[in-house]
Amino acid sequence: MRVVALVSGGIGDQILFFPTIDTIRRHYPDAQIDVVASSRSKAAYRVSKSVSEVLTFDFEDRNSLADWGNLVGTIRDREYDVAITLEQSWAVGLMLWLTGIPTRVGFLSFGSGFLTYKIPMNSQQYLATTYHELVQGLGIKSPCPELALSVPKPDIEWATNEQKRLGIKDTGYVMLYGTSESSSETGLNNIYPTKNWLQIIQNWQLKQPDMPLIAVATSESEELIRTLKESAPNFKVTVPDNIGKLAAMIAGANLMVCDSSYPMHLSVAVQTFTVALFGADNSIKLLPKNDKFLAIQSPTGNIADISSQTVLEKIWGG
Repeated sequence: MRVVALVSGGIGDQILFFPTIDTIRRHYPDAQIDVVASSRSKAAYRVSKSVSEVLTFDFEDRNSLADWGNLVGTIRDREYDVAITLEQSWAVGLMLWLTGIPTRVGFLSFGSGFLTYKIPMNSQQYLATTYHELVQGLGIKSPCPELALSVPKPDIEWATNEQKRLGIKDTGYVMLYGTSESSSETGLNNIYPTKNWLQIIQNWQLKQPDMPLIAVATSESEELIRTLKESAPNFKVTVPDNIGKLAAMIAGANLMVCDSSYPMHLSVAVQTFTVALFGADNSIKLLPKNDKFLAIQSPTGNIADISSQTVLEKIWGG
């Protein structure tokens, strides 16, 4: 069987779709399972154990008819048996119909007329579970598995060497991930202020001076880390250049403190104890119910209104 999944959105959305792909792989172990994702989000599949190939298409761009036509041609030439889409638009449904794929599965919506199986969307639950309900269109009735990753061995080895470079000892370490206030990828209501991060770092270093803090530097956090280093020079920084290395570093941590971001989903997948901060995003949709994953939801919808003291109380169990 040949399956293609159209998964729009960022890296986090791709990771939340992993359980769906893993379930299809478990039921059809010999299937060819391909994904269509944006060029930026393609990086997520480095740590997927179930995807055969990733085709790139930026759904949110201003695509011309020629762009859509090229995608139709590419998909049609591969002669897929099944298509699954997260997109809820008539244009994507029409595009899939034009490919000639006999089984087309998606969510029931105003634009789902071209689909052969339309699954009602429960938007009031963990998104990985919502996405997983699409497997009903393939006749699969099984609960949603937990997020799981397949980290390449070279990335695990890199993380081991990185921990040595950073001087990590038997005490373990805590990972921090925040988004810079100048980030164009995240809404302002979801960016935790630099001054609050600094207060958390200073309090931790005062109470746990022997357990190092390691901040993750990505394109979305570089400015934040540069500012923090100027005020709190003693904490450490890691710069993993792919998602596998980042996942391996998070897997080795005692604790992950982060905003609502794709590193949060990696932390969930590797079962690291996590304290996650939410502003406008709904923690019920983005974090599974598990004592290891603690959400702090802003009552105002603005993450800046979560005080550093509130975060510290959650960390220290207060």
